[in-house]
Amino acid sequence: DRSLCRSCGNCVQACLNEARDISGKKLTVQEVYEVLRRDITYYLNSVGGVTMSGGEPTQQPEFLTALLDRCHASFLHTCLDTCGFAPWDMLGDVLKKVDLVLLDNKHMDPTEHKRITGVDNRLILENTIRIRELGIPVIIRVPLIPGYNDSEENIRALGRFMKELGLARVDLLPYHRLGTGKYTALGMTYTLEETPSPGKEDLARVVKSLESFGLEVAVV
Repeated sequence: DRSLCRSCGNCVQACLNEARDISGKKLTVQEVYEVLRRDITYYLNSVGGVTMSGGEPTQQPEFLTALLDRCHASFLHTCLDTCGFAPWDMLGDVLKKVDLVLLDNKHMDPTEHKRITGVDNRLILENTIRIRELGIPVIIRVPLIPGYNDSEENIRALGRFMKELGLARVDLLPYHRLGTGKYTALGMTYTLEETPSPGKEDLARVVKSLESFGLEVAVV
């Protein structure tokens, strides 16, 4: 009975068949840093670094800023993976400690964006412009979902927007259904059950359209 769950974790300890598991745990900034610092030699030798992702990392701005400080003190390259839907007074402070931004773009039309995600995209587009003005390298990332944001109109609007800002690279993340099992395990309804993954021809069309604006396109 999920309505009785208090997230105490006692069921994990009690279940003899290990049918329950806890995903995630509370850690301090120092504890997270101790985990990532184990691979500092690899980061430095591979010209890599640390990516702050999620969920949405800007939902924990104090923790995020403190961890970024620790990374920079160790001369580590830092990357922020964000949806961009955050107030600038907070996001601007975080960005002072970031070397690269991976920034979501789910749809260019404010009305469609609100229909799909629950919020319009005006703040996200404004933040994209302001991040670009700071001179921080930005890679736009598009979760490409058939029937939602793969129309030629939307793709070309994205291409124009990026070209006007002087942004050079966009990563396409084709929709897949690998997460359906998690929804089932959590007793949640998966609303994209009938949505297919993009076909090769659809991906080729989107890539060609974006490349026509002089953009570097990667399918990841």
